[in-house]
Amino acid sequence: MNLEDKLIMMPGPVPVAPRILRSMSKPMINHRGDEFAKICDDCCGILKDIFNTQNDISVISGSGSAGMEAAVGCTTNNDDKIITIENGKFGERFKLIAGRYGKALPVESEWGEPVDLDKVEKYLAEGAKSVAMVHNETSAGILNPAKEVGKLAKKYDALFIMDGITSIGGDEVKVDDWGVDIAIAGSQKCIGAPPGISMVSVSEKAYESMENVDNKPYYLDLEAYKESLDKDKTQTPYTPAIPLFYGLQEALHIIDEEGMDSRINRHRTYSRAIREAMDAMGLEMFPTLDGNTHYSNTVSAMKAPESVSGEDVKKDMLEKGIVIVGGQARLKDKIFRIGNMGNLTPRDILITIQEIETVLHKRGILSEIGAGIDAANDVLDTL
Repeated sequence: MNLEDKLIMMPGPVPVAPRILRSMSKPMINHRGDEFAKICDDCCGILKDIFNTQNDISVISGSGSAGMEAAVGCTTNNDDKIITIENGKFGERFKLIAGRYGKALPVESEWGEPVDLDKVEKYLAEGAKSVAMVHNETSAGILNPAKEVGKLAKKYDALFIMDGITSIGGDEVKVDDWGVDIAIAGSQKCIGAPPGISMVSVSEKAYESMENVDNKPYYLDLEAYKESLDKDKTQTPYTPAIPLFYGLQEALHIIDEEGMDSRINRHRTYSRAIREAMDAMGLEMFPTLDGNTHYSNTVSAMKAPESVSGEDVKKDMLEKGIVIVGGQARLKDKIFRIGNMGNLTPRDILITIQEIETVLHKRGILSEIGAGIDAANDVLDTL
């Protein structure tokens, strides 16, 4: 199948709008010249509005994981204790990164289960320097309590590092109000640009904590990015991926034109349409929610129907030209997931629901089709 014929409904990378692709074909420019400086300045200005922050924002040529490592590596000495909240694959990644630079204190739950805030507070009271959490855990389809964790970090004067890679640009994120010292976004998720860029907001408190860290990464040194911003206002310390910056700028213009309130409402409406459709088909969402988590507004995880694995559903959908994903690691075969990030349309959502109904009907899971698409339509009509 021609790649251009596929509908990508993953939790990233997401479909890239034609105008973004066209923008990336522009000629190379001097990355130390005025033209690139204007691009950088434009991007950072829009990003501050998207992050809801007055903090500096550095744009790194590297995916979201580079931003995660920059955040941990620049603020953590070998003996520093960093709380890592893990109830999914990417929380686990924070734990692994933290273990490279300092002493990780994992607060672990089963994937999709609520965060143990009492344990987080216990570690903070015992002197942990920072706490790292994934806001939107796509591996389990959940939204974690960033505001509550921010309050705890502030209470104990600890740093709050937040992976907002799959929420920033598509859901409500209030970096300053929530007390997030370092927040990370990824280009290929809700922002709707190609992979390869991470955007990192850094508070003054976080910068101050870096002054006494002696094992910071070199390329991902956020102080080096700050020095470039302070010196030239709109430069990066190392050679940037210029075509990706072209694409990022165009993607941010699309967000600016739509307006963040409208964009957040659209993402939430899409996710609600998917959940209502699954319920109408008799499928269960993953996980069964209780406690302090909520369903993600940018990706939906569903339990695989009895007698069919999540991988089966994924493969059947691919034959229909639609790319969804299954579960990762311990959730492999147990769930399938549909992303609704970026610049998707209601038609994309409806096509996906329609084909899932067809696939499940063919496998004998659904005796009739139509209930899912009707439920999704009812929700989408509210946009």
